[in-house]
Amino acid sequence: MEIVRLHLARIGKLNSVPVHGFVIKHPRAGAILVDTGVGWPTELVQEWKVVNRHVADALAEHDLSPADVKIVINSHLHFDHCGQNAVFKHAPFYIQRSELERARRHDKTTSEWFDFAGARFELLDGDAQVADGVRAVATPGHTVGHQSVFVDTVDGAAVMIGDAAYTSDIYREGEKADLSSWPGQHDNRRDWTRSLKKVHAMQPHEVHFCHDTRVVR
Repeated sequence: MEIVRLHLARIGKLNSVPVHGFVIKHPRAGAILVDTGVGWPTELVQEWKVVNRHVADALAEHDLSPADVKIVINSHLHFDHCGQNAVFKHAPFYIQRSELERARRHDKTTSEWFDFAGARFELLDGDAQVADGVRAVATPGHTVGHQSVFVDTVDGAAVMIGDAAYTSDIYREGEKADLSSWPGQHDNRRDWTRSLKKVHAMQPHEVHFCHDTRVVR
């Protein structure tokens, strides 16, 4: 299976933080998309200084279209990870049950991005198989229902870690990482630390980040 990175947006002063989604090219299930980037309510885009792009344009760079995407997995439901879910109304959305409940309570501003009429949720309660060789792994801490996505490749397991670690440095350093520039890294520090240790213990061959262009191998 091949993993393709999509460049979906840049956030912050000087457009310093990238926003990535990922496509898993699955030989039987078809294209599986992990996270959909930022949507378009003007006030939120302006507040976060977002330079945004349509996910369809990012897919086209890899000879794919939204219709090719058969499954969407949201690592969590913050605005920069579910903003273009509605582009994929034909696909089921795999999400932790606890994350959907959290987002419905607290993310009112962006609820229309993920909770639109007709959205089909596949609700997960912990680790779960999504397709052959593709697993959602519960990694709470950034949010209560955060999950990462593990994929079996010819070289070993690859993980799209979502926001369980914003950057490769945070991933490597774990609980010792300097988070002074990343105040939103965890909602619950104990759970976050436990989740990072869980990912490390699974010994992934590659780690892909939503907000860092580097890959840990």
